[in-house]
Amino acid sequence: MSSTPAPVSSLTPAALHRLVQEGRSPRLLDVRTPGEFRTAHIPGSYNVPLNTLREHRAELLAHLDEDVVLVCRSGQRATQAEKALAEAGLPNLRVLEGGIVAWETVGAPVERGPERWDMERQVRLVAGSIVLATGLIGVFVPGAHLIGTAVGAGLTYAALSNSCAMGVLLSKLPYNRGPRTDIRTVIAELRSTQ
Repeated sequence: MSSTPAPVSSLTPAALHRLVQEGRSPRLLDVRTPGEFRTAHIPGSYNVPLNTLREHRAELLAHLDEDVVLVCRSGQRATQAEKALAEAGLPNLRVLEGGIVAWETVGAPVERGPERWDMERQVRLVAGSIVLATGLIGVFVPGAHLIGTAVGAGLTYAALSNSCAMGVLLSKLPYNRGPRTDIRTVIAELRSTQ
């Protein structure tokens, strides 16, 4: 007998924007990398990158109420964060439908910092460059094209498993890290607004 995971509850950007305007904003946890967060984020949101959230979810639980909306670029990482927090015992979490992309599309306010490429675009650049380079090199070096084939297989696996090893690796680059998210600072900020 297998248990089916509960469906992820979501909130539309328009509904969230209305709550914010009415002064009834839920806690907004943005689970993107610090670099992505600095580029653009919803005012009043807290940056808790997905890996940090997974690692410190037990510590976070004591400082989160049931009115939490998780935000990422498009909703994928926020859904993963929802599962991690739900497994740790926090119910009634919601994910912002379409993420920050959809939030901006409805014209809701965004705090902006230095422009950076989002992770998806970086993965496309690196994967495409590897495939292109090994395809060209393969004209002169037999078998070099197999590297591009391996990258294609990795991208296929990433799509099927809803994970991305290349994205994880790229997120560790200094360009994407930005200032390190300190869990003690996040918890202190959450405490101050309870």
